[in-house]
Parts: sequence; structure tokens; C-alpha cells
Amino acid sequence: MPVDLICLDADDTLWHNMRFFAAAEEALVAMLAPFAEAGIARETMAAVELRNLALYGYGAKSFTLSMIEAALELGGDVLPLSAVREILAAGRTLLGHPVELFDGIEETLAELADRGRLVLVTKGDLLHQEMKLAASGLGSRFSAIEIVSDKTSETFRRLFERHGARPERCVMAGDSMRSDVLPALAAGAWAAFIPQPGGWVHEAAAPPEDRARFASLVTAPGGLAGLDRPIGLGARGAVTRDANRSLIPVATGRASPALGDSRRESAGYKARDFRRYAALSMPSSTSLR
Repeated sequence: MPVDLICLDADDTLWHNMRFFAAAEEALVAMLAPFAEAGIARETMAAVELRNLALYGYGAKSFTLSMIEAALELGGDVLPLSAVREILAAGRTLLGHPVELFDGIEETLAELADRGRLVLVTKGDLLHQEMKLAASGLGSRFSAIEIVSDKTSETFRRLFERHGARPERCVMAGDSMRSDVLPALAAGAWAAFIPQPGGWVHEAAAPPEDRARFASLVTAPGGLAGLDRPIGLGARGAVTRDANRSLIPVATGRASPALGDSRRESAGYKARDFRRYAALSMPSSTSLR
């Protein structure tokens, strides 16, 4: 069965992102040292950020507002005005961070484009995501760009319908089990999980029990990564399955610079391995349900 859409996440799938949030969080912890221990400051920030998602959504601006709120909770009325200025400066730095692609992403996208229409599916602040995409130079490689406030099964259903694609002929890949994998599967598509060390706790979730349409691309420093189950897709329209293949090299973990115990560390991908994601496969049409 041919593939209609190959949907890809952006942040920490195509380019580095979490490590910049980690740097901002570490700056906040340092600012709040007179008022709270590092662990308490991080816990407070995590709680504030989570409860603000419904109001502010995702992204650097939301994160900056949550840093200010966390600082006020911990510092109270004695929090100096200079701390707020420093937090705003950290937020501006976060908004202006350079876009650093993972190794070989451009070559990977070129190969994926031979297998199906590429659609970028990312969530967060519209302007900031547009800025990062423009800075990445990757925009022209996608047939469509979808910037959404959140990723749900209904988001993917509407997306597939809008692009005239049957869900069972679509795949989604990204670093969030909660936002990339589970809702895409619930919408009837295929999904590949590309985990990053130290990912945001909010994006964590248990993997699906039914793995018929799911693959996990697990990074391992200095080693090979494999798929949970062997799946492979050749050129556009040519779908095959190799039942005897048990391990496909997918990614080598090239760790990013250490960022303490932050939950926002990230890892890099080697082109020759990551582009094997292009080898996501679907079973024959007779076995689809």
C-alpha cells in the first residue's frame, strides 16, 4: 500500500530545542538561589509551567511567563525587580536562539520525500515556530506546514482529511510519546517514537500496548538502535515487509553538551541512521483493519 503522508515533528526531531530551555531554566534556578534550593526551584517551575499550559499554550513565551510566576511564588514581595528583568532577558535569548539541525537532516528529508508527501506538524507559538522554520532553511522541503496549539487525535484526523489522505497510509514521527505517537495512532495512522534523553516529563506517556503500527527508534551512545518490530518501506508506492529482520540501525546517540540534571537534554542523530526512519512500513492492504 502506498504512503500518502509522512508527518514529522520539528523541535528535537529536526533541530535542537530542549537544551535552550534547559539553559533558561538553569539561569532561573541560579537567580532564585537566595530564595529556594535548586530542587525546589525546579519543582516549582515545573508545576507552574504545567498549570499554565491551558492558558498560555506551549513555547518560549509561555515558558518565560511561567518563569516570572515561579520566581514570584518563591521570592514573594522581596523578589527584586532586577530578577524580573533577568528573566525577561533569558526569555528573549530563548526566543532568539540559533536553529541547529541534527546531523544529516537535509539528506534525510530528501530521501523521505521519495517515499511520500512530507508534512511538518509542530505545536507552539505561531510566530516563534515560523521564525525557527525560516531559520532552519527546511521549509521548502515540505508539501505543507501545520503549526497547531496542541496535538490530539482530532488534530491528526482533521489534518489527514484536509490533505486527502487515508489515516492508514500516513505516518507520524517525533520525540513525544504523548503528542506525536499516541494521538497519531488513535487517529488510525502509523507512528515512530524518536526519544531524546531527558525529555520533558509532560510529554512522557506509556507506549501503546498494541504495537502493530508503532516503532520505537531508541538511541544508544556508540551503538545501534533498533525498531521494536521490523518494518520497512521502499520507494513511493512500494511497500514491503521483511519478517526476518530483527534490528535496523536507526540512530547513534551523539550526546549534546551536558546540562546538569535538567529534563531538557537532547541528543543528535547521524544521517545514515536517522534516515532509516524513511523505512517505516505498512502491512499489505488485506491485513489492515
